[in-house]
Amino acid sequence: MPRIDTSKVSRWDLHGREHVVRVERTGVQRTLRCDTCGWRRGAPFLPWPKAREHLVRAHQATVDPSEP
Repeated sequence: MPRIDTSKVSRWDLHGREHVVRVERTGVQRTLRCDTCGWRRGAPFLPWPKAREHLVRAHQATVDPSEP
């Protein structure tokens, strides 16, 4: 059974709600999955910018929790 590696991109919207897109990797295949709305997309190259773009467009989530 192939190993699945998971990372995430999270942003908060202006109401303080957290939105998360998970990046799942199985071999060379990467899949983006939004915890908030269920959106899914294959992203073989540069998945993290695509995840951030989804958070901004779909949820207006622009605040990076890792920034002070």
